[in-house]
Amino acid sequence: MNDKLNKFQTSKKKTEQKVIIGGILAILGLVLFVVLINYGPYGLILVIPGVVYIIMGATQFKKIQKNFKTEVLKEIIISSVDNGKFDPDSGLSQSVVYATEFLKRADIFHTEDYLSGSIDGVNFESSDVKLQERRQVQTENGTRTVIETYFLGRVFRFDFNKSFDGYLQVLEKGKPTRKRGYKKIKLESVDFNKKFKTFCTSEHTAFYVLTPHLMEALRDFEYKNKGNISFSFIENHLYIGINNFKDTFELKMFRVLNEESFNVFKREMQVIKDVVMELRLNNDIFKKE
Repeated sequence: MNDKLNKFQTSKKKTEQKVIIGGILAILGLVLFVVLINYGPYGLILVIPGVVYIIMGATQFKKIQKNFKTEVLKEIIISSVDNGKFDPDSGLSQSVVYATEFLKRADIFHTEDYLSGSIDGVNFESSDVKLQERRQVQTENGTRTVIETYFLGRVFRFDFNKSFDGYLQVLEKGKPTRKRGYKKIKLESVDFNKKFKTFCTSEHTAFYVLTPHLMEALRDFEYKNKGNISFSFIENHLYIGINNFKDTFELKMFRVLNEESFNVFKREMQVIKDVVMELRLNNDIFKKE
């Protein structure tokens, strides 16, 4: 593993050096262009190769990112769960993402880094999800279209091993996106009500599912994971969305690749195990009768 790390770290440094050199050339060229503006656009002679170097470095870095996922991360991730599958180039389908009923339809939809498997008999699948919408904004010269990212993070779907009557959502922000007759309810825990908004179509189901232990587990999960957290219990699935504006399994430019880097990726995998164990999805109470 160390040999692979050294290989990717060396390649990564070379691409980063190109970006740095390109940036220096581009900045120096712009400075010369401003200083020597009365003598012609001589500074642009440095700007052009600078931009070329930046583009070359960024393009090569994307290839390194992809190879790192397939050659290194795939092995680590798959070995962390039973029947593991990791595909960097695919993700959850639109039907699965919108089945959460807490994510509205996007103008631009993108998913990647598909992961599936099982932990202690509980099947799951997940991927990074990026949702964007186009908006018209007013400017001095009229209107222009801007693209706004409103969700960037990870979406999970776990088998809950029991079909429930009605629909239940526990959201840090927002509200359900489907019109099913959801109504907002208050639970016995004041602290839980301060942190989450609970929507359901059946109060009986809500109080049956959201036991004191589960409410505490949901709060602990939210505390451990940065970003806005959403949970939905629909039919026989638990959906979780973590909107933290982060790509989960991406190499970062100008960050050293070492054993600590792997620990970061392993902590991301721990999120899945926390869901199964802390929320007791493997408990008999959720097994089909």
